[in-house]
Amino acid sequence: MARRCLLGALPCLLVALCSAAGPGTDMLVNDEVKRTVDLSTHLAKITAEITLANHGRYAVQSFILAVEPDLAPHLAYVGASVNDDEEEDGSLKIQETKINGISGDLFKVTLPSSLSVGDQMKVKVEMTFSHVLKPFPSQITQAERQLVVFQGNHYFYTPYPTRTQTTRVRLASKTVESYTKLGNPSKTDEIIEYGPFNDVASFSEDTMKIHFENNTPFLTVSSITRTIEVSHWGNIAVEETVDLRHTGAVLKGPFSRYDYQRQSDSGISSVKSFKTILPASAQDVYYRDEIGNISTSHLQVLDDSVEVEVRPRFPLFGGWKTHYIIGYNLPSYEYLYTLGDQYALKMRLVDHVYDDQVIDSMTVKIILPEGAKNIQMDTPYKIDRMPNQLHYTYLDTFGRPVLVATKNNLVEQHIQDVVVHYNFNKILMLQEPLLVVSAFYILFFTVIIYVRLDFAITKDPAAEVRMKVASITEQVLTLVNKRLGLYRHMDEVVNRYKQSRDTGALNSGRKTLEADHRALTNEISSLQARLKAEGSDLADKVGEVQKLDGQVKELVSRASQEAERLVAGKVKKEAYIESDKTLASKRHELISRIDSLLDAL
Repeated sequence: MARRCLLGALPCLLVALCSAAGPGTDMLVNDEVKRTVDLSTHLAKITAEITLANHGRYAVQSFILAVEPDLAPHLAYVGASVNDDEEEDGSLKIQETKINGISGDLFKVTLPSSLSVGDQMKVKVEMTFSHVLKPFPSQITQAERQLVVFQGNHYFYTPYPTRTQTTRVRLASKTVESYTKLGNPSKTDEIIEYGPFNDVASFSEDTMKIHFENNTPFLTVSSITRTIEVSHWGNIAVEETVDLRHTGAVLKGPFSRYDYQRQSDSGISSVKSFKTILPASAQDVYYRDEIGNISTSHLQVLDDSVEVEVRPRFPLFGGWKTHYIIGYNLPSYEYLYTLGDQYALKMRLVDHVYDDQVIDSMTVKIILPEGAKNIQMDTPYKIDRMPNQLHYTYLDTFGRPVLVATKNNLVEQHIQDVVVHYNFNKILMLQEPLLVVSAFYILFFTVIIYVRLDFAITKDPAAEVRMKVASITEQVLTLVNKRLGLYRHMDEVVNRYKQSRDTGALNSGRKTLEADHRALTNEISSLQARLKAEGSDLADKVGEVQKLDGQVKELVSRASQEAERLVAGKVKKEAYIESDKTLASKRHELISRIDSLLDAL
């Protein structure tokens, strides 16, 4: 199994091999080198398969990667692996080193096992370079195709001799304007074959220059800010703010949307859309810019990922740029691990923005829950840590810790996991609910105090009198309604008496009526007296209600007496019905007058 080691933002490296024992006496030789230069995208991907032989006198444990100065500023990734069926882990550790007598930047690569004298080992080296394909011409019209120039080395750059070497260059198209002819190379479609070159001396250099057509998307993320907000309530919010530009040949002249839509080869090097790959559990995805949501995007949910077709508001030509924000939510249980008060967050430092991506500058902000402490970050490659910050949001008191890291010149191989370790006391999860409860408690308590206290500087006697009169009037209304209810109850007693002829029940109802009526009338009279004491003219209306109520009570008593005479056979039924109608009519008239007086109170 082969694995790769990643170095970040190192100078450009081309592989070289050296002895790890004493200098001079021991010697590593490249028996065979098969090199592939892939220029089919806007990146230069160089792969070298090396047969490493130990022709020295001692076993060696490492070899050296040397720097090719011309490509040094553009190196984004370098990885080395060794295929060995007996080794489960074929990764090769890389670290910067210095060797006396050899100038330039060198890096020591540790082998998985020692290479004995006379033995061989096959090593594979991969390198990715950004911004090495230069548009030529640098400006083109909408109808023209894009031509680029790549300038490198025909030979494998190494401090040790190479016995035999071949170089295969894979281009983006069949159209080649020119290319160097060292060693009588052969060209077939998009492939140019150089070599074999025999007995190549160490540090050999010979300029290889190829001018060819390349219309692949020359997209570059000039800057990206990735914010990861962790919540222990089950969610991780991720948001990326992206500045994107087209770094190909600059558009010369006007842009015709009519030609762009009508002709399939118009603006062939422009970018209409690209795919961003999100984690499979991503939810609530949004994509917007300063204007608002961009509705031309499309979302496709797959088994192992979520694909977002990011389509800017306008196609991107050379020199054009755009700015957008993309965000989504993730379930925390897939990325957050816990053991007691110890937590570990394992997430990607950067996502897949588009195929063959190049990120010039990246800033990652990881917002941890409030109260997190003893924070440590483990990264698969070197990054620049900035001082921690504090982030305040809803219900925060002393702020959430924010880890800030930056890195330049990233490619797809940098899509690897970062692990953040921290401690968190779970009792702090009650902080926010308690704050909410306390806030509502204080609010309700304040309202209660406000409505019950008088904050006026001076008291208003008239207002107090009005409030007292209103309270007394409300009580009068309640008592009058209760008293009218007694009459309705007496009507029911009389009706039952006419059916049952139970004189005892009738007399009991009369006694109850008298007692309750007397008590209510006395209470109303007491309230009438209080109204007089306050000087309210409503006292007279209450007195009038009392008089009318006495007449109503008299009519109720007469109705019960007439019913008693009917049952005793002292009056005929026709005469009783006529008398009852007359009493009911008078009673209804009196109650209507009482209601009118009550409405006026």
